[in-house]
Amino acid sequence: MKLTKLIPALLSVTFIYSCSTVPLTGRKQLSLVDDSQINQAAASSYQQLLSSPETKVIASGTDAQRVKRIGQQLAVAIERYLQQNGYADQYKFSWEFNLIQSKEVNAWCMPGGKVAVYSGILPITQNDAGLAVVMGHEIAHAIARHSAERMSQEMAAQAGGSIVGAATNNKSSANIINALYGVGGQLALLKYGRDQETEADRLGLTFMAMAGYNPNEAVTFWQRMAAQKNGASQPEFLSTHPADETRIANIKKAIPEAMKYYKK
Repeated sequence: MKLTKLIPALLSVTFIYSCSTVPLTGRKQLSLVDDSQINQAAASSYQQLLSSPETKVIASGTDAQRVKRIGQQLAVAIERYLQQNGYADQYKFSWEFNLIQSKEVNAWCMPGGKVAVYSGILPITQNDAGLAVVMGHEIAHAIARHSAERMSQEMAAQAGGSIVGAATNNKSSANIINALYGVGGQLALLKYGRDQETEADRLGLTFMAMAGYNPNEAVTFWQRMAAQKNGASQPEFLSTHPADETRIANIKKAIPEAMKYYKK
């Protein structure tokens, strides 16, 4: 068999035997990387960030307590769901929730449950439910293994025998995190990123509902988020995130599903 024909065949076999399933959505995803390796690298990079002289962690006060409280509520609800639905053995999370002083309107969750919320987003979240929207969404990326999936997708895109080598290579923690969170310029991967964002929105709504927060609050939060941009946003086809109107419309469609898990 010619090499040009062999590579697609190898990719097909790799895909069939290297799939995992996203909780709740049931979507099959390519998985070529080891979770324990990624989690260890993420934990190392997270601690390096927190201890950096350039990072100011807000360790006390009302806002810091809110981040930790809401984070723990989400973690407990998610762990319960995973346990009840047969996913517990697949996840080994060591949760951490920290508030970082920054004007940046952002939050993120590394693989393994390492969460950071930037103080610049708090004026937009406004309340506990708004903060639960943000944290639920970011945690959903980790639960859905989106970082590992993106890395696996890039490995598969390299094709051929390099796939196995790339998947098993012991990279430094910095290189792994850069691969997971680095911004790429390949338009072919950007639509894939938007799909992940939409899935994280759906999962995040359900997770916040499980933790006792009304999913309907997500609509008003994203409306506030859209308003603060003052119209300065990229065209949707050039962005890894859905356009604001698209995101809000999708969230409205997903709310009925999330409400099934909501208990005041």
